[in-house]
Amino acid sequence: QVQVKESGGGSVQAGGSLKLSCEVSIDTLSGNCLGWFRQAPGSEREAVASLYTGGGSAYYAESVKGRYTISQGNAKNAVFLQMNSLKPEDTAMYYCAADLLCPNLPPLGTWNPVYWGQGTQVTVSS
Repeated sequence: QVQVKESGGGSVQAGGSLKLSCEVSIDTLSGNCLGWFRQAPGSEREAVASLYTGGGSAYYAESVKGRYTISQGNAKNAVFLQMNSLKPEDTAMYYCAADLLCPNLPPLGTWNPVYWGQGTQVTVSS
């Protein structure tokens, strides 16, 4: 049973920063797709960022490019999301997601991960 666990959400004022962390209970350390989605109340789920643990590939939603950075932990079963210059519209529940042994990283708009965390709330006040 693969488990996905997020941490690091919280409340911050506009312009501030937060870093989300996610740990995935996997034995395969390479060739996995890891990423973050978010969903605000009344809105559809949005893919935010993803990376390929085999190296090289990463995708970002246009709405977060230049402000968010996705990175992989040294243990390769962890993924982080550094969020800078936060805006009130970034307020949402953020979910970590994973696919194991994915052959490549699908574009954000077409990625449907198998494994999901419970989510961590990010609230940005103006």
